[in-house]
Amino acid sequence: MAKLKELGAETEVRDGSIRVKKPDIIKNTDIKTMPYPGFPTDMQPQFMSLMTLGSGTGVINETIFENRFLQAGELNKMGAGIKTEGNSAIIRRVDRLTGTTVKATDLRAGAALIISALSAEGKTEIEDIYHIERGYWNIDKKLNNLGAQISRK
Repeated sequence: MAKLKELGAETEVRDGSIRVKKPDIIKNTDIKTMPYPGFPTDMQPQFMSLMTLGSGTGVINETIFENRFLQAGELNKMGAGIKTEGNSAIIRRVDRLTGTTVKATDLRAGAALIISALSAEGKTEIEDIYHIERGYWNIDKKLNNLGAQISRK
């Protein structure tokens, strides 16, 4: 929640739930993954996706897993400005993402691609969705209930 606040989101915890209000402008931040209670490596791909449209430049340092930046190349296909160097990713703001065909390389990368697809202009097709399905049951239906337009082939 601290990193969401740094990005500019408003958060509220109430009655066992969390409410997050998106900011008008996402403010990029720096992230370093760490064991609990630090920033979880499992959320790094999703935050990378959010940061592609954030103002300024942000850096993610991945200290837990090697090769956890597989989503960066797929996000760049959509127009993101991500450069990876070893265990660091530098995310520069872009004005927009554009829909294209991308591949979910793992569960969390798939979630990141869904986030970016929802904000991209045009149609995005995500291949290898079995990665997503093993961790997010009926995510398409749940997001459609929130107003997304997701369909399966």
